[in-house]
Amino acid sequence: MKLLSPVDHAMLRMESARTPMHIGALAIFKLPDGAGSEFVREIYELFSAMAYLPFPYDSKIADLPIADAAYWKKTTPDPSYHVRFAALPSPGGEAELGTLVEFLHSRPLDLTRPVWEAHVIEGLSDNRFAFYFKAHHCATDGGAAVETITSWLSTDPSGTLPTGTPDETPDPGLLEKLTILPRRVAKGTVASVEVFDRLARMTFGANSVVRTAAGTPGSLFNGRLGPHRRVAVESLDVDTLRRIASLTGTKVNDVVLTVAGGAVRRYLLDLDALPDSSLTASVPIGLTREEQTRNAATGFVTPLGTDIADPVQRVHTVAAHTRRGKQDIDALSRTAQDFFALIGLSPLMLAQHSGLASKIPTLFNLTVSNVVLSKEKLYLLGAELQTLVPISFLVDGYALNITLVGYADKVTLGIVGCRDTLPHLQRLADYTRDACAELLEAAEIAAAEPADDETTDSGT
Repeated sequence: MKLLSPVDHAMLRMESARTPMHIGALAIFKLPDGAGSEFVREIYELFSAMAYLPFPYDSKIADLPIADAAYWKKTTPDPSYHVRFAALPSPGGEAELGTLVEFLHSRPLDLTRPVWEAHVIEGLSDNRFAFYFKAHHCATDGGAAVETITSWLSTDPSGTLPTGTPDETPDPGLLEKLTILPRRVAKGTVASVEVFDRLARMTFGANSVVRTAAGTPGSLFNGRLGPHRRVAVESLDVDTLRRIASLTGTKVNDVVLTVAGGAVRRYLLDLDALPDSSLTASVPIGLTREEQTRNAATGFVTPLGTDIADPVQRVHTVAAHTRRGKQDIDALSRTAQDFFALIGLSPLMLAQHSGLASKIPTLFNLTVSNVVLSKEKLYLLGAELQTLVPISFLVDGYALNITLVGYADKVTLGIVGCRDTLPHLQRLADYTRDACAELLEAAEIAAAEPADDETTDSGT
């Protein structure tokens, strides 16, 4: 039996009609040279054969009411339901593709079936086609999703689709069902002692994660959500991000967060809605994946420096907080890291089910996460993957999520927002490019300036 972990189970229980808890990815491919008119249909038929499916996409969720838990039960997915074939109206540009993907991403999954869908989309201009895949967050996190997508692709243009490994574990017996809850309570009790001790320590010292979360201001991003989503996309150059990190003595992830902060600052200034104190971001950290765990991440809260006009000062502020946040997480045992993640999800679950998103104190304003797909070019049966756009989820009270995927020489931002709350979302994507250029220019100027303690030899 493969149980949903407590974190996986929390993701399942957070599902609602307005806040479906799936994550997605949009892959855009270039047709190989000499591809016939049936190439995209052949891709659809290959995926419909289901031979590529890894666990848990060959399983559905079965409840264990006596333990308030759930497990993965082997089943046979219906290919005509889970794999769809679509075509864009001419001219098949980014606007038409975006409209379709926004619609698909807004629709909840059927939780009585295996919790995923795949859509093969032809008719994209410039000899391209697209593939949109979504799966419930209880079945995968961003890291696991990237691993699954990578397993379908190859660095060799002549590579083929792999065969998945099905789940052959038996369903739980009565004794195992009866002992699930006591075992989890015992494990959680031990972890809670460690976590609450660490939380107390997180309150003190410079760049405190706890104090940062507690000081999060209200913002346009933190109201009640509608059921529909918008998606905006932008790409940044990896070498540019690395150069900024080198010039400022920070990490690439710090640069990414600073760029996001700069874009959010300008977006809210345009709307005359920028709070006086800095907005904060929830920053997920990937963890070692245990055998039965589909979600292997926790995280911390950091300011984005939206109250700081100078981008170099902003990146150093962000870097100081991320350094402290990672140190605090690394100090926890693996079990305690999972328990820490559950503590962070608890206010979100309360907001989801109570309808009090606008009443419960906001612990962060938005989420910014970052995963790496591949440094090499990837192919699907000879078709080159040009872009992979990550499309994440929203929960009530948190209307903006920015996810980045590093692929080859680019970092692609997938920005997901509530359609009813955030106007002109593509402007926010455009502003990330401007914020990156502004940060590079400021970092180069700062690096060229002499240090304050530098003296000049006057000669004799």
